[in-house]
Order: sequence, then C-alpha cells, then structure tokens
Amino acid sequence: MNVLDELEWRGMVYDVTEGTRETFARERVTAYVGFDPTASSLHVGSLLPIMALARLQRAGHSPIALVGGGTGLIGDPSGKSQERTLLSIEDVDTNVRGMRSQLERFLDFDAQPNAARMVNNADWLRPLTLLEFLRDTGKHFTVNYMLAKESVKRRLGGDEGISFTEFSYLLLQSYDYLVLHERFGCTLQMGGSDQWGNITAGCDLIRRVVGGKAHGLVLPLVTTSAGTKFGKTEAGTVWLAPERTSPFRFYQFWLNTDDRDVARYLKFFTWLDRATIEELERAVVEAPEARAAQRTLAREVTRMVHGDGELERAERASAVLFGGSLRDAEPDDLLLVFADVPSKTTAKSTFVSSTVAHAVFEAGLAGSKGEAARLVKQGGVYLNGERVTDDRRLMTMADTLGGTLVVWQKGQRERRLVRIEGE
Repeated sequence: MNVLDELEWRGMVYDVTEGTRETFARERVTAYVGFDPTASSLHVGSLLPIMALARLQRAGHSPIALVGGGTGLIGDPSGKSQERTLLSIEDVDTNVRGMRSQLERFLDFDAQPNAARMVNNADWLRPLTLLEFLRDTGKHFTVNYMLAKESVKRRLGGDEGISFTEFSYLLLQSYDYLVLHERFGCTLQMGGSDQWGNITAGCDLIRRVVGGKAHGLVLPLVTTSAGTKFGKTEAGTVWLAPERTSPFRFYQFWLNTDDRDVARYLKFFTWLDRATIEELERAVVEAPEARAAQRTLAREVTRMVHGDGELERAERASAVLFGGSLRDAEPDDLLLVFADVPSKTTAKSTFVSSTVAHAVFEAGLAGSKGEAARLVKQGGVYLNGERVTDDRRLMTMADTLGGTLVVWQKGQRERRLVRIEGE
C-alpha cells in the first residue's frame, strides 16, 4: 500500500499538494514536521504529526523533526487570535532539549538507510542577518501574496491585528523548508491544516530559488465530538512528559474517550491494523458498556509513550479506581489514584490513639467531632472502601494500607488521604 493510502484510510490527510502520491510511489521521500518549543514537553496534540512521521519512516521514508529554536522566538500566528507571549532564548533552548527523548519513543534515529533526524532551525536562523534575509528571501514574496494567507487574513480581521514580527513568520518557515531541501533533500513538509498557507509558501520558495519540486501534506486539526479541543481536560493540557502528566493520568485520559471518538483515535494514534480496529468499532456498537475500544486505545498509547512498566502500574491503579479492593493495592498505586485528593500527614502514635470519629474529623470530612460521629453512625463514612459505623472504636495499624496510608470517603465522591509517618 502506498503510504498515502494508509494515511488516508486512517483519516490523517486533510489536504495534499498535487503530485505527492506519485512522488511516494516512485522514490524514498524525506519529510519534515516542525515542533514549536513553547513548553518543556510535547503534548498529546503533537501526537498526530509525530505518528505521521513515524508511519512514513516505517514505510521506508526518511523523517526529520525540526524544532523551532529560531522560529520559537517569533511565534506562529496560525490558529491564534492574538499575539503570542515571546519566550526568552534561554527558555526556548531549555524546551528544545526536552524534545529528543520524547521523539525517540516514536522515531528511530539509528535506522539505516532512513534514520530519523532532529534538527534545530536556530542553527541557521539566529546567525542570519536582516539585510541578508530580506534580500535573498523576502524578495520572492509580495505583500499581496502574504495578505491572502488565511492565518494573516484572520488576524487582520480581528481587533488585535498582527505585528510585523508574526507577519514575517511565513517567510521564516518557508526559509526552513528551503534549507532542509538543500541540506537533506527534503521534499515534503507536513503539519496541521492551519499550516497550509505556510507550507505552500515554502513549496513556492523552493521552486523560485532552486527550481526544485516540493510538496505539502496537512493533517486534520483534532477535536472531540463534543466540539472541545483535543488534549485539554479540566486539569489542563495532557503532556507526554511523565513529570507533567503522570502515566496514570495519561492512561485515564485515553480511557475516558467518548464512544464517538474512539475509532478515530485508534486509527490516528495506534499501530493496530485495519481488521483489529474494525472489530473494536463493532464492539463499541454491540457492547459499549465493556469499553473494549477505550481500554485498547489507552493501553496502546500509554505503552508507546511511557513503556510497559508504567502501563502496568497505570492499569493496576485504574483497577483500584474502578472498584478494585484497596487492600490488594500497592501504596504507590494508591498514591497515583488519589494524587489529586486532599491529603494530610499524621504521626503513627496520634493515629492509633484516635477514635474513628476523631480520625474522620482530623481528616477533614466533618466540621466538628460531633458531626463526624453522626456521619459514622448514619453509615455515610467509608474507611479504605469499607463502611464503618462505630464512631467510638479506636483506630489501629490494621486500619492502614501497607502501614502507611488511610483512605477516608464520605458519600460517593468526597475523599481524604491520610499518610501515617513516624512512631
């Protein structure tokens, strides 16, 4: 199968320049995607272009991941309604360094003859002088041509307008494409559909400067069926770095995928074949309560990003969250599950001298000891998932999980985590 056919079946092609299919059919293509270093980690919104590069590499083509150590100092106006906050050179450089290890999960930087490359456009943009850039690149673009680009037109029609800094971004991205074409024989640039104007401008610049043929392919901008931005939750952005989004929270993000979205995400973000995905699609219709498609999606993407060990931990913790026994769980898994639950620390000696009602009050589930006693007597309090009704019973270390934790719960949702320390 032509790799373009594969991308189209997976719904990953929003638009493509003429002649791209024929180019894939007759030669090994070098393709690049640009990644904006606006944060210290990539996020799940970056996964679609990363997977596009990875699929090309598996089909025998050569991928380039371009990090914008130069363009990141300017900011891309595409898809933005107002000016971005400019980052310092130090912040951009720090963010760039964090990307390589994440990309290695998807791209093979040692494969021969089509090893992936990671390049930084700071290498050629930062030494570039303004006069040199205007003379050699700016002369190939009319202002009328630039004003016709959607990213520029949208900003001109708004209240904020567009600065000369961001207006020039199209020229810088086009220049990147020209440099990669000349240095590495790159003939395909990919990106989100909001990048179409920038990408085709790069194709034009290559044609005008060196007479070369270059192509563009844009991916759909991923949204949920509810109309919200993909990769955003109530807790914020879902990051690929485990220190910013834990593997457990990452797993939960995919597990909570809407039935209407799960088949599309399986095509986008996993290596599963067509027959397997179609079988999971049927399962969504025939047995939606089993959530087999969501579990498969969460498992495949978490393994790919975080590895088998973190996947195993996330699944164990998930089993606890969805009705598993707290007694059977490892303390570390419980800390994953209840990471967002209000917590406090108490000394072992204080804990074992408390009554159940006092412990409930100290945990913060009641405003007074009297209220705590009434809650317990009425059966509204759970200790490690089990109802307690004797408000005067003394706590013991047998009431702890692994000798270190206690989970209190009031009603269906309100929980408190108590850590037991010392003597």
